Amino acid sequence: MLDYEQLKERFAKNTNVDRAKQMKKYMRNQFEFYGYQTRKRKALYHRLLLAEKKQDQIDWELLDHCWQDPYREMQYFVCDYLIAMKKKLNFTDISKIERYARSKQWWDTIDTLVKPLGYLTWSDPRGDKLMLEWSRDSDFWIRRVAIEYQLLRKQATNTQVLSKIIQNNLESDEFFINKAIGWVLRDYSKTNPEWVRDFIKQNQQKLAPLSIREGSKYL
Repeated sequence: MLDYEQLKERFAKNTNVDRAKQMKKYMRNQFEFYGYQTRKRKALYHRLLLAEKKQDQIDWELLDHCWQDPYREMQYFVCDYLIAMKKKLNFTDISKIERYARSKQWWDTIDTLVKPLGYLTWSDPRGDKLMLEWSRDSDFWIRRVAIEYQLLRKQATNTQVLSKIIQNNLESDEFFINKAIGWVLRDYSKTNPEWVRDFIKQNQQKLAPLSIREGSKYL
């Protein structure tokens, strides 16, 4: 089984101080970094995750330790772990993932946690109801999750829910909300351009210019 201290030792062995400073600055000095680029970071624990897939359960204690760690790569590991182990997740695990989504927040982890959350809500009727609730949350990062959770579903997208979630966030002055709205509209326009075109037309007065610009990119 994976061990928290073992994982930290692996990361510490090849710290890139200069890149770590650049990464910290890019993230507005909110987090510490070891200085790993994505490919090298994932390679560091790829085999460990392959072995972990043979386990029957999610190691939440390990994930909690990693999430509390000051180094951002440890939160990235948690996200990659959850994606790798998504078939072992249950709908009730959403509350555990939600704890991660509500702490150490920035677009990098939020947009990655959307992937296991999207998987868990795909075929469970409780998923749409929960995301509709999240779309009205006081925390805009949680609202961003709700806006994005149907990304890449193509024909399986529930447009009624998507429309309601976006409408719950219209006239927002939050960049990360308006960017997310534009992102999901742009993605869905590849599957159903007419629906997106009509949605933008009907809500043009309330949609942020950023959302319209991003959502119209492929129309």
